[in-house]
Amino acid sequence: MFAYDPVGLGFVQSLARPGGNITGFSSWDPPLMGKWLQLFKEIAPGVTRVTGMINPDSILPPSLSREIDSAARSLGMTVTLASVHDDGGIEEAVATLAREPGGGLMVLPGVLNNARRGVIAAAAVRYGIPSIAWHTLSRAGVLLSYWFDQSKLPEGAASYIDRILRGANPADLPVQRPTKYSLIINLKTAKALGLTVPPSMLDLADEVIE
Repeated sequence: MFAYDPVGLGFVQSLARPGGNITGFSSWDPPLMGKWLQLFKEIAPGVTRVTGMINPDSILPPSLSREIDSAARSLGMTVTLASVHDDGGIEEAVATLAREPGGGLMVLPGVLNNARRGVIAAAAVRYGIPSIAWHTLSRAGVLLSYWFDQSKLPEGAASYIDRILRGANPADLPVQRPTKYSLIINLKTAKALGLTVPPSMLDLADEVIE
C-alpha cells in the first residue's frame, strides 16, 4: 500500500506496528506540510496568507490539517483550503488570493492538480503569487518543490511483498516513510515574481531551473 498519512486515515494503528493486515509505504506525511510553509517563509518572507489548492475528491485527514494549522501559526501565517474542479476554479482561487497582499499558493497532491499543473503555474506567475508543490509542478513553473525520491518506492514494495510471501506478518512490518527529499527552485519563476532567492537556499537546492 502507498498512502499519505496512513495513521490519520485509519489504515494502521501506528507506523511502527500497523496492527492489522495492512502495511506499506507512506508517500507523504503531515510534517512535510510544515516544511513547505517554512520554505515559503525563507524565499518569500512577506507571505502571510496561504491558500491550499486541493482537488474535490481529496480527503485531508485531521492529523494533516492539524500539522498545517500548527506550522502556519508558528510562522505567522493563515492557511485556507480552496477546492478546485477545473481551469475556471483554478483561476478564481488564484485571483481571490491575489486581491490582498501576502498571498502564497500551496498546491496539494491530486490528480486534477497534476493534470493542470501548467495552468496552475501560469496563473500563479500571472497574479504574482509564490507557489510550492511537488517536483513535477516545479518543472512546470511553480516556484518551489520539496518532495521525496519516488524511485525507491517500488524497490521497497518488492522487498515487503517478498517478506510477506515468505510468511512475515504485515502487522509486524513497520510502515516506512520516505527518507530522501529533494528541493527544486525555479529561478526563472522567482525572477518573474521579483524574488531574490537567498544564497543559502540555492546551496541547499538539488536542482535549480533557470
